[in-house]
Amino acid sequence: MTARHASWIAGALLALTTAVALQVGRDAAYPARQRASERLLYTRSGTAVKRMALEFDALASDVYWIRAIQHYGGDRLAPDGRREYELLQPLLDLTTTLDPFFTVAYRFGAIFLSEAPPGGPGRPDQAIALLEKGVAVQPEKWQYFHDIAFVHYWHLHDPVTAANWFQRAAAQPDAPNWLRPLAATMVSARDRSAARMLWQQILQSDQPWMRRVAQRSLIQLQALDQIDDLQGLVLRTGLPAGRRIRWTDLVRSGILPGVPVDPTGAPYQLDPDTGRVTISPTSSLNPMPDLLRPLR
Repeated sequence: MTARHASWIAGALLALTTAVALQVGRDAAYPARQRASERLLYTRSGTAVKRMALEFDALASDVYWIRAIQHYGGDRLAPDGRREYELLQPLLDLTTTLDPFFTVAYRFGAIFLSEAPPGGPGRPDQAIALLEKGVAVQPEKWQYFHDIAFVHYWHLHDPVTAANWFQRAAAQPDAPNWLRPLAATMVSARDRSAARMLWQQILQSDQPWMRRVAQRSLIQLQALDQIDDLQGLVLRTGLPAGRRIRWTDLVRSGILPGVPVDPTGAPYQLDPDTGRVTISPTSSLNPMPDLLRPLR
């Protein structure tokens, strides 16, 4: 390598590093709401960005990944209810085009995309497309097959297709031995027991973010079971037709020791006219999954 060539590469790297540093400093200095108003990408073409990045694809990929996280987090926490997530998919696409082996971007990105509103855009189709992009690059990586199966089961409520993807995951080299029986469970049991088994396996992940998602989802399943129990109790009270029912009625009659709360401590809601038990809108468990019958 000539001294001139080495100097050119060093200058380019310094310029790119400076640009990243300036962007980070700008993000810290400007109000969050003002940053959120600049919701645009100058290009959505991964091929074009790859050409512009020259030999620094990995660094550019990290920049777009950080921006994807900021975009997702900013919309998720937006106080004014503006939760559009419209740049999430193109940012993730750019990230994984620049670095096709960016495993975290594929797996976490799929979680972000498939999360139901208001916690995410509710786009399991985009999540699956992102993971299939990873499969095309690393066709023996069982984690991508596993995650596609998960999206089909948890978000699309399609255990048959999920079972097929779990079977494909189990067929990959170095796949864990629990994947094959999980595929069988998907087909034979369309209930929360399969969901609980799946989340308990994800709870063993080496990624803290995935463990946190699994812990929250297991608590949601616990809340769904509690709602079923409370709903059955309300139906068994045998109150006269037309009478409104409240938790205080059940507490005064000794049926309940107090107003029931979910695992986070938020009181369950009881519709006095219909007797329907639901999670509180203020509970941190929202949005709850619309998921399956319990195993009794």
